[in-house]
Amino acid sequence: MTSIGGAGTSGMVDWNLAVATATRLVRPGPEVSRDEAREVVAELRRHAKAAEEHVRAYTRMIPEGAEPHDTPVLVVDRAGWIKANVAGFRELLTPLLGKMQERRGGNPGSAVLGAVGGKVTGVELGMLLSFLASRILGQYETFAPATRDLPAGANGGGRLLLVAPNIVHVERELEVSPHDFRLWVCLHEETHRTQFTAVPWLRDHLQGEIQSFLAATDVDPGTVVERLREAAQALTGGRPEGEDGEPAPSLVELVQTPEQREILGRLTAVMSLLEGHADYVMDGVGPQVVPSVAEIREKFQARRARGASRLDLALRRLLGLDAKLRQYRDGERFVRAVVDQVGMDGFNRVWTSPNTLPTKTEIAAPADWIARVHRKADS
Repeated sequence: MTSIGGAGTSGMVDWNLAVATATRLVRPGPEVSRDEAREVVAELRRHAKAAEEHVRAYTRMIPEGAEPHDTPVLVVDRAGWIKANVAGFRELLTPLLGKMQERRGGNPGSAVLGAVGGKVTGVELGMLLSFLASRILGQYETFAPATRDLPAGANGGGRLLLVAPNIVHVERELEVSPHDFRLWVCLHEETHRTQFTAVPWLRDHLQGEIQSFLAATDVDPGTVVERLREAAQALTGGRPEGEDGEPAPSLVELVQTPEQREILGRLTAVMSLLEGHADYVMDGVGPQVVPSVAEIREKFQARRARGASRLDLALRRLLGLDAKLRQYRDGERFVRAVVDQVGMDGFNRVWTSPNTLPTKTEIAAPADWIARVHRKADS
């Protein structure tokens, strides 16, 4: 097995064991013949290329004739998604894990961490990844270190992942046109790719915010491990709830410092913008190129809202995934309201600098963003 980012067994998490565990436990994908699998991969690649042109024309984020820094589009299976995400997690979490490692000695959580160790933590992380790996349709990996198996863009650029077995599974479950559904998914993910390739400062800004959030953490290491264990136990029949029956706090809700709450508010606003913009573009382009877009959207929204099971709902709460669902909804409303008021070019002022990004309050009140960015700039 390919080592993830070098010494996979060092530190508080055995990253290679996380990959091995997730790969072993992940559910098999839908049954397809070899010829069908090749056809799905080829069609997704074609749709990704077509989506690139559609998104650029619709968003007008990239000036005509300009070529942004390119990033690869990879059609992967569930194991490929796992490897890519472990590499990304390691890249982002190294500062936090280093800080937690320093706090082991004399910290109340040190005994727990000593007992659990990097291998057990790797197994628990692998269990969570095995759950998520069967649910992600596509993903633009912003922080994607290149590995032997998974290329990435130059100079720290990302990569676009399309998870073929999951796309096939959902299109069958929803009973929608495979051709239309695959293009529809590509439109959403290509919008994320365009956001980061067309806005050079966005990746560094987001990474800086995340690293500041992690650097400011005052979370007891034992508490983090306990939350990880609760989520993993949910996969094997345990209840990720407190004794009073209330849902356990999500990993995000372990925030303790005022500085972190402030950073988290900014991150929430940015992620709402990015997710909502992708949904808006996907539906805006859709009627022109996806004949059954209305049916797909209705069925997919219903699926997204209900989750697959009680276990799904519990894990979404514990991992903070329910917040991501709100980001799609709130962000899309913000984008739609702004475009309706000032047009697409007016909306695109949002990409000018970190100062023109909406705040968390402005996501809920688009008129406030318009007043701040447009009226101030035009006065």
